[in-house]
Amino acid sequence: MGAVDSTGLTRRSLLAAGALAAAGGLWPPGRALARLARGAGGLPLVESGLQAGPGQPPIIARSAWAHGGAPPKVAPEYGSVQLAFVHHTENPDGYAAGAVPGMLRAIYEFHRFGRGWNDIGYNFVIDRFGRIWEARAGGIDEAVVGAQAGGYNAYSTGIAILGSYGATRISTAAQAALEHLIAWKLSLHSAPCQGRVTVRVTRGGAIYSRFPAGARVSLPRIAGHRDADSTDCPGDALYGQLAGVRHAAAALAGTPARLTLQSLIGPGGVTSGAIGSLRRLDGSPIAAGPIAIEQRSLARRGEIVRERALAQATTDEQGSFSLAFSSFTPARKHETPLRAVFAGASGTGACVSEPLTLAGVPGFAPTPAPASAPTPAAAASRTG
Repeated sequence: MGAVDSTGLTRRSLLAAGALAAAGGLWPPGRALARLARGAGGLPLVESGLQAGPGQPPIIARSAWAHGGAPPKVAPEYGSVQLAFVHHTENPDGYAAGAVPGMLRAIYEFHRFGRGWNDIGYNFVIDRFGRIWEARAGGIDEAVVGAQAGGYNAYSTGIAILGSYGATRISTAAQAALEHLIAWKLSLHSAPCQGRVTVRVTRGGAIYSRFPAGARVSLPRIAGHRDADSTDCPGDALYGQLAGVRHAAAALAGTPARLTLQSLIGPGGVTSGAIGSLRRLDGSPIAAGPIAIEQRSLARRGEIVRERALAQATTDEQGSFSLAFSSFTPARKHETPLRAVFAGASGTGACVSEPLTLAGVPGFAPTPAPASAPTPAAAASRTG
């Protein structure tokens, strides 16, 4: 995931998305994405290279507001993304575009030092001009655990609209950005944009929840903060817009796929490899799907994220794949975070597995890349 300028994004990413659509019928030409890219101006963008749903919208890099002076307290934690929470920030409306970086730094200062959290709580922030900002460090295409919905952070991503929306609806530009971001983010993590999901309230943060710790709670896949916690967030007006956001995001997202990754335990309880599957949400398999196994590494407590490709596989007719380790060295104090990545093919958008953390160091035998496999863009050095 590398920082690029908005001109480069328009030339490369949007043209690539259009070519993929023409080849596989994934989504129509991204006029809305092009408008969002133009709105970002000359600010640095962060790009995942993973085109799920309608394609990744332009996301302004954290460095554009943090300027290297808003470090996280600790490295991020990773969980899963089963739903998205929508928030407001309660800032006064009518702010100028140039004021937004300072507003984000102020939110960071309040969350980090006033609340005592590890970083800014939200994963993403959208301003009234329709610009999407990377907020919490850890990687835009990763399941970064935020501090935005007490009792539910391990299962969700949090998106805040900058402003106060008790009586005023969010702008058309902000709503379009919200719909595209949610469609991309939920699809990438194999979650539909409509319907509901049942999660268990975690003990950490349960003090904020409307339900007790350990309770099983059914929530919309695109939820307002008030659906889960004791708050009026995201404001009455914005909350009333969420039905339309769900419908639009679902239309953009298409049909996501689900990618899994698990360790394979051999004789004597030794980890001997990794197995997984690639299937559509209805359970139908995706055959001949190129899969990359990546290892995550962090620098500057998650402000820099790198994903290095270790091995590649191709799914069989049942949508399954397996990889044997050439070696595995158990180590209690050394954890290896892995994920599986499907970059998209045959009319299906990209998706990533939930992270798999191994207590040791795996070795992979060198394998040639499948002839039809696109080069995993996330294998390059990325800033996030």
